[in-house]
Amino acid sequence: MEDEALDQIIYVINQLISWLASGAMVFGGVVPYIPQYRDIKRTQNAEGFSTYVCLVLLVANILRILFWFGRHFETPLLWQSIVMIATMLLMLGLCTDVRVANEINTKRRAFTATDSKDEELKAPKKFFMDFDLNYFWLWSRFVDYVQCVLAFTAVAAYITYLFLDSALFVETLGFLAVFTEAMLGTPQLYRNYQNKSTEGMSIKMVCMWTSGDTFKTGYFIVNQAPVQFWICGLLQVFVDFAILFQVYYYSRYPQKPASHTVHAGSAKAL
Repeated sequence: MEDEALDQIIYVINQLISWLASGAMVFGGVVPYIPQYRDIKRTQNAEGFSTYVCLVLLVANILRILFWFGRHFETPLLWQSIVMIATMLLMLGLCTDVRVANEINTKRRAFTATDSKDEELKAPKKFFMDFDLNYFWLWSRFVDYVQCVLAFTAVAAYITYLFLDSALFVETLGFLAVFTEAMLGTPQLYRNYQNKSTEGMSIKMVCMWTSGDTFKTGYFIVNQAPVQFWICGLLQVFVDFAILFQVYYYSRYPQKPASHTVHAGSAKAL
């Protein structure tokens, strides 16, 4: 009886740990964006956050969801992608509103000494349906970003439907999904190298990403996720530690200041 009770307790503990790990996997990836979202909303300044981060994560997680239809993996990983897509859309909505409002305020201040009409103070509108590559991902309305995401999803879903029976296509799709996300930190790594400094970069954000990516990679390995997941997870952790090494190196051995200023409010800005 005592052995049965002990086994039951161990089973309950294991289940609890499993649920906590799954919950952390689903929602842990969005935690670093919560303080960023609140800071942008409080300051009404989105210059420190690159919306291209949202673009990369949207593409990566849409491809991951499509990969699931070809090769089912852990359900928490699927929900993680859904939650991340929703989070990136929220960030895009806020950043777009703040950016457009700041553009209008800037033009209004520039014309305060003139008799310009209100129409002249309005910032030029940029729409997704204009298909102008010069303004790609710099549109004036949140709905344009939604249209772009839906268009990409529709095209990618149609191609996936056509080649779903091809194992090579499915495995390639899975690799592209996780590799895209794994490369998210490399622009920041390269930018730090170019400027020989990490000034302007949020070290706290890098630490949060490092801990999250380390946990995520361990989760992939323990739960025997597809090989693409843990290989790219290890690559992502390597990039995070490389950025942290830059923080140490450039603080210990300051280099010659760069001729331009770094704008990198998030650790993985593009």
